[in-house]
Amino acid sequence: MSGPEARVQVAMILAAGRGERLRPLTDSTPKPLLAVHGKPLIEHHLERLAHAGFTRIVINLAWLGAQIRARLGDGARFGVAITYSEESPRALETGGGIFKALPHLRSDPFLVVNGDIFTDIDFGALRLAADCDAHLVLAPNPPQHPHGDFALRAGRALAEGRPRYTFTGVALYREALFAGCAPGAYPLKPLLLKAMAAGRCSAQLHRGLWTDVGTVERLEALNRSGPLLH
Repeated sequence: MSGPEARVQVAMILAAGRGERLRPLTDSTPKPLLAVHGKPLIEHHLERLAHAGFTRIVINLAWLGAQIRARLGDGARFGVAITYSEESPRALETGGGIFKALPHLRSDPFLVVNGDIFTDIDFGALRLAADCDAHLVLAPNPPQHPHGDFALRAGRALAEGRPRYTFTGVALYREALFAGCAPGAYPLKPLLLKAMAAGRCSAQLHRGLWTDVGTVERLEALNRSGPLLH
């Protein structure tokens, strides 16, 4: 693997999803604004990104996006500059959403963080090697996802193999990952599988705090316990 590049300073937070499994909470509140330890999930991300040295943040919006925009504004109070990528009337899924936001990101590579996770991943420490188009942060499989997503071998993410780990929703990407893509709604996984097949997707394992806040039960459990982020 070629050496890593300099630290990335531009990030995208994925915040456009409907949050079906979190209903009825998400009927009136977008997922990223659900509170963990008294603070919206997305604000935890913004504070950690700012602390890690990220200066520009792109946030995609669809379901109840106006609430997110009203809450966060231009990002000045978090020490960052926020740009919004509108996807209304419906979310474009992860692949389509990132592709639409590329003109706003203006960075190669850039960081992407799912808006509905809670984690202590060190965003500022992530690096992408020159010979890779994606670098994924994986985690040990949680109870609700026992079979994982990808294998990890010698610093590379693989579609097949053992052991398997769960993709955290935190990754670095290059625009090259989206070469040939067109506007529209589509998932990210096929693009990652293509990069893996070409040997251009690296990965690392994170054994610290990470929770996919995908259900009401997991949100409630997180608020009952779990360490606060610093």
